[in-house]
Amino acid sequence: MPISQPPIEDGAVQIHQGRIVAVGEWKDLRCDDAEDLGERVLMPGLINAHCHLDYSGMRNAILQPSSFSNWVRRLNELKRTVSDDDYLDAIAFGFSELKKWGTTSVYNIESFPELMVRMPAPPLRTWWFYELLDIRSRVHTDDVVAGALAFFESRPQWLGGFGLSPHAPYTTSLGLYELSRVCCEKYAMPLMTHLAETIEEYEMFASASGVLYDFLAPLGRDMSDTGKVTPIRHLFDSGALPVGAILTHMNFVSEDDWGLLAQRHADFSVVHCPMCHEYFGREFFPLERFREIGMNLCLGTDSLASNKALNLFEEMRMLMQKHPSVRPEDALAMVTVNPALAIGLAGQLGELKEGAFADLIALPFDGKGKSLVEAVVANRTQVEWTMVNGGVQPPA
Repeated sequence: MPISQPPIEDGAVQIHQGRIVAVGEWKDLRCDDAEDLGERVLMPGLINAHCHLDYSGMRNAILQPSSFSNWVRRLNELKRTVSDDDYLDAIAFGFSELKKWGTTSVYNIESFPELMVRMPAPPLRTWWFYELLDIRSRVHTDDVVAGALAFFESRPQWLGGFGLSPHAPYTTSLGLYELSRVCCEKYAMPLMTHLAETIEEYEMFASASGVLYDFLAPLGRDMSDTGKVTPIRHLFDSGALPVGAILTHMNFVSEDDWGLLAQRHADFSVVHCPMCHEYFGREFFPLERFREIGMNLCLGTDSLASNKALNLFEEMRMLMQKHPSVRPEDALAMVTVNPALAIGLAGQLGELKEGAFADLIALPFDGKGKSLVEAVVANRTQVEWTMVNGGVQPPA
């Protein structure tokens, strides 16, 4: 199932040096050293467009909170009890969970980049987004970014790349957003940020009030930028977001915001995390409106601190349950070709075609009942065969 073209019965994929060199029928690509996977669906590995692997050890640790601010308080309490070794173990566990459910690429927010010098090469294609906050005067400079890039340049065997993630407008100043934009443009890096996630964030910026405002003001955050505009306009009007930025959540959008987004729909991608959305009991996600204006939509899992699994099959099913207008083909695009476009690798990631990375998974399929794409989205079995960069991975 190439994704970008119709399924090929009795199909085959030819691979050389980590790339796909041919996709077609077995009779045309027959060779002596082929691996026969039997009656399965061979397809590109899934792409998780938003994850926090650091918190993979916190599954079921936080009961559904009464507010997002209370969830943040509880998360911070838990973080104070976790050692560096615990975080490294959590990241390794998170990778195994991702692989178990068919993910071969992940866009991960890394809150503790200092841990990475102790980290083995990741088993999946991973983009590490260095989280940036300055709510409590943590200093970040261009030299810090250059040092992080040097880290990746010294590890060429690591698949994926490096990006920046100014956390959110309520924890990151416009100055730090601007620095992030300049660095991303200078070094051709992706940028991801949390934006318009909660009604509390919306109230803080639009009216200088609410639970989040009351939570952050005593911490010393300069609140002079609040009570003026929505979080989306706050960032858009400042010009602090580079073209290509990945905007995560985007749950609370005003009519004025929709006008801005419609004008710049081709400049950004949006990531929705359906299971996390359900965990927080949030209002209806405006997916249909995003589709109407032509935004590139992707799916992510967020973290196990606000989700029970790192399973994109569940995310697709929850998406379709909440949004009946979404077809299985649409949901599948949101975990394959759409996030590939978001990271700047359209045609190289998330599909089976000549020149693409050889990142593949195989799923059981008996040919009965559901259509092929429906059967894929309905998959509830752990993925037993995974290939990343042309190498078959051991089962999770």
